[in-house]
Amino acid sequence: MKIADPTQTALVNEVKLMLDELPFDGARVLELGCGKAEKTRTLAERGRVTEILALEVDAIQHARNLQVTDLPNVRFAQGGAEAIPAEENSFDIVILFKSLHHVPVEHMDQALCEITRVLKPGGLAWISEPVFAGDLNEIMRLFHDEKIVREAAFAALCRAVEDGRLSLKDERFFNTRSQFDSFAQFDARMIRVTHSNHSLSRELYRKVEEKFSAHLTPQGVTFFTPQRVDLLEKPARH
Repeated sequence: MKIADPTQTALVNEVKLMLDELPFDGARVLELGCGKAEKTRTLAERGRVTEILALEVDAIQHARNLQVTDLPNVRFAQGGAEAIPAEENSFDIVILFKSLHHVPVEHMDQALCEITRVLKPGGLAWISEPVFAGDLNEIMRLFHDEKIVREAAFAALCRAVEDGRLSLKDERFFNTRSQFDSFAQFDARMIRVTHSNHSLSRELYRKVEEKFSAHLTPQGVTFFTPQRVDLLEKPARH
């Protein structure tokens, strides 16, 4: 396993990649860190899965998710990966989109134990993590430097594979696209979020705006952000 591969720069729609490659037909799915439930909706509306349990730690976003009433095969719950409210061997697929590095470092190993516990033997975990590189990352790290937590998440994944809890089926590296029309949109989407308390001083806010604006064109700005996906499998006998 490796944390990054700068040579792999193909532009990929990760959701489409996941939908194409995972055996969702008739599956029970657990999504950890579902956020605004955009991917949850995409998956649910395809009509392939039997059920989705979508967990979110952020109480504000979870309350909003509970207002969703048109996805009968989705159940929303509040909780984190380190304490999954589900029975063992109950899911065919577990999905984490950019979520593992948000688990407290001291709980990352427990989170992977929990993922293993709730997966059925032969079940799959799709764990995607942002690579600590790229122009957008250089802006974000001014006020939200995730280098340490991303390295810790990768180390936890390596330990889970090394000790046999999970086996590595595949590892992918690619770029995704992030589009912003203006700094105001960046501010709303990346700074003023409910799941993190980004309290920027006036001076730091100005530095962030200046660094962002250096990339801005009349058409906005497009960042290409490197990603890694680890596709893991629970051993048939565990």
